[in-house]
Amino acid sequence: MPAAFADLFDTPLLPGLAAADGFLSEAEEQALIAHIDAQTLEPFRFQGWLGKRLTTSFGWSYDFDRGAFDQADPIPEWLKSVKACAAAFAGLPDDDLVQALLIRYDPGAGIGWHRDRPVFEHVVGVSLGVPATMRFRRRRGAGFERVSAPLAPRSVYHLSGEARHEWEHSIAEMEVTRWSITFRSFSERGRRARDS
Repeated sequence: MPAAFADLFDTPLLPGLAAADGFLSEAEEQALIAHIDAQTLEPFRFQGWLGKRLTTSFGWSYDFDRGAFDQADPIPEWLKSVKACAAAFAGLPDDDLVQALLIRYDPGAGIGWHRDRPVFEHVVGVSLGVPATMRFRRRRGAGFERVSAPLAPRSVYHLSGEARHEWEHSIAEMEVTRWSITFRSFSERGRRARDS
């Protein structure tokens, strides 16, 4: 069973947020970083705006300019074993993880506040290179309730339930280069859109 982020008294930091350190060996991490850097990575695009982080998707991709998702190149062989392990960590069948998003955060790159697109359900992320902090917030009255979770290099996390649907998350701008791999499953809405 995935271990949730918890405080000193084993109270979950956020329901639906689970994580584990040491998901990968250092050698596996370096091999994945080399594979990511060998891809054609492009700046993240959002409604005509170009972000600083560099990305590419396999399996399925989401076009933020059109508000639609499309099939992308198949998930490559070099990602399949880590995808299988990520699915096992999240308690999902391997085939459920239909998208792999590769990201390189060069200095100055981060991710603003957002929830993942509703065509996707489970979100399983692998953190590579250097530590980062994933920040969470949800509106409470006139302000926000906030939680932060550390992402160690070679760690894995899983967002589901409350953490996935009720909270926004973000990652502050990086000072040094970091990489990540995010796997996603379809939601029921996504399956209907895929089959239509």
